[in-house]
Amino acid sequence: MTGPIEVFFDGACPLCAREMRWFTRLDGGRQRLRFVDIAAPGFDASSFGLDPKTILARIHARLPDGSFATGVEVFRLMYSAVGFGPLVWLSRIPGVSQLLDFAYEKFAKNRLRLTGRCEDGACEVPARAQAPH
Repeated sequence: MTGPIEVFFDGACPLCAREMRWFTRLDGGRQRLRFVDIAAPGFDASSFGLDPKTILARIHARLPDGSFATGVEVFRLMYSAVGFGPLVWLSRIPGVSQLLDFAYEKFAKNRLRLTGRCEDGACEVPARAQAPH
């Protein structure tokens, strides 16, 4: 694979931001991973050919060939990029793979609530994370 894997993550999610900082350290300046904060002012999902609601629903990555990966597969790509291939292999074991997919989907669906970003019972992504009109 040539070029970095571009990872689109919710920088307003404290857990997500902390994990991307950890991957940045693991990458050690080799630039195998490039992180794009979808909560940053001015981020426009459509400039990447993505729908704002779709990209906010789960983690995405754009591979050097222009294709996209989502969910747990993004984490597999990141772990592979930083040299943790054996963890990727383990994550593909039947049963383990399904458990990881299930756990990630539960987290992604509830991350706003879990990270304290719900107000008055509503869990919505702030307008700054959505594509400008």
